[in-house]
Parts: sequence; C-alpha cells; structure tokens
Amino acid sequence: MSKIEILQVGPYPAWDEERLNARFTLHRYFEAADKAAFLAENGAGIRGIATRGELGASRAMIEALPNLEVISVYGVGYDAVDLEAARARGIRVTNTPDVLTKDVADLGVAMMLAQARGMVGGEAWVRSGDWVTRGLYPLKSRVHGKRAGILGLGRIGYEVARRLAGFDMDIAYSDTGPKDHAGDWTFVADPVALAERSDFLFVTLAASAATRHIVGRSVIEALGPDGMLINISRASNIDEEALLDALETGRLGSAALDVFEGEPKLNPRFLALDNVLLQPHMASGTVETRKAMGALVFENLSAHFEGRPLPTPVL
Repeated sequence: MSKIEILQVGPYPAWDEERLNARFTLHRYFEAADKAAFLAENGAGIRGIATRGELGASRAMIEALPNLEVISVYGVGYDAVDLEAARARGIRVTNTPDVLTKDVADLGVAMMLAQARGMVGGEAWVRSGDWVTRGLYPLKSRVHGKRAGILGLGRIGYEVARRLAGFDMDIAYSDTGPKDHAGDWTFVADPVALAERSDFLFVTLAASAATRHIVGRSVIEALGPDGMLINISRASNIDEEALLDALETGRLGSAALDVFEGEPKLNPRFLALDNVLLQPHMASGTVETRKAMGALVFENLSAHFEGRPLPTPVL
C-alpha cells in the first residue's frame, strides 16, 4: 500500500526526517524553486502538512491542496497557519505545546541576565585585550530584587515568573484576567501600567490578530530609559519600528530579542545598536526539546491517519 503524502514546509533535524520518511511520502516544499508549480504538480495527492511555527500554512497553500486533512505544526505558535481557511474545510490543526515551555523560559531568563550584566560585551572585553589595556569592564545593572512584568501568563509566562521568583523579584503580570495559579504575583490589567511598574518586561503572549503590536509606543515609552524588553513570543506582538526608534533615542534602555519580523533577514537597524541582545529564534533550541517536538509532530500525523484522538489539537 502506498504511503500517505505529506507536504513538508521546512527542514527538520535528521532524526525527525528519518522517522517521517519511514512512515510517509514527504514532498519537500522548501527545496522547490517554483513553489506554485510544485503545489500544482503534487497538491492533489497531499493529505497532510508538516510545518514549523514560523512558516505555518497560508490560505493559498491550503487552497492548493484539495485533499488536505491535517496540519501538524512543529512549535507552540500556530499564528502563521490560516485557521479560518482550515476551519472552513474541516482541516485539523495541531501544535507542540508543553514540551518546549521550560526551555523557552530558560532562554528568556538567560537573555535578561546576559543583557543586564553585559555578558556578551564582557567576553569581548576579555578577548580583545581591553581588560589588559583599559582595565575593569564598565559596571552593569543587578537583576535580583528588581520589578518584573510578564505580558501573558500562559504556560511559558508562568515558567518565566517561577524562575524570576528565585531572584526575589517583584512579579506582576497582564492577561485576560487574574489567574488562580499566579499565587501572590500582582495582576495588572493594562499593559501600559504593567510596563510602568517594570524594570524588565517579558513578552510571552500567544500571537493573534488581537495581540499584534500590543507592545507599541505607549508600552515601550512606559517601560522607559532604564527598562528592558525581552521577547520570547512572536515578533508580531511588538511594533518593531516603535521599538527601534526608542532604542536608538534612549527612550528605552535595552532589549533582548529572540524573534524578528521577516527573520532571518531582520531590520539592519538592529545590527547598529549596542543596547539590544539578538538571538536567532533559538528559545526551544535544545536537543532534548527538539526531539520531543518532532516526536509530537509525528504522533499527531500518525494519530490522525490511524483514526485516533489527536494528542495536541488546535482545531
């Protein structure tokens, strides 16, 4: 019996490729020079999509696959999938929550520490010989005991806050409402007010049309010249133009970012700044987590085609 055909939107690690290839026939969309022609040639036989969170599945892609049944996302974010198009045709959508939560939280806290304590610049100071020729590295800012704001107290936001509690930080959060699991952390409904009371503002929201640019000029200005913005969610949650303007003029003290509009081709204005820490969308980038994510993508696809309940459904 022939294998079920799957559209593979982006590359995966070798261990995931091997497992998927053993079970399915993969059409490697990301290798096609003429993608429209590729879909026209192969689309009729494709019953599933294996994609990544930042790549998603557009309406045009979904419409080019008349027999599509399921979209399995490698990542927790599914904002790049046209859910309306999928819902209209009864196409199932899955993601990979929970397995990456703690690694993402770890990196967010690590970025805060690295930026606040100047660790990247400190290493360069040693390697360049400046320690010998110029003396002690310029003083930086402490983290413990400061005020932290968490914009979105979902799985990742909660894990970030738990880690920050270990630094004796004053923790507040914004969400759709107070959360029972927040304990004695302070609920602040308005993101601007949250930013005003924060030294460090973590963006951990799921991305949607409602959250697009939720961190705009007013939030950034409220965070202020001594504040730091840390984004481990989606680039669309932040108004990048407003962020760049504030970083360039000193109206925002600093930022630590793992995601960018148009990545990996980020706005070159970021590269000219010395008050921003840039990371290559690597928050879930550990061997352990990526293996768990790949296994869940495979399990969701297998469950659908075997008629079993989906482990982690979105639609």
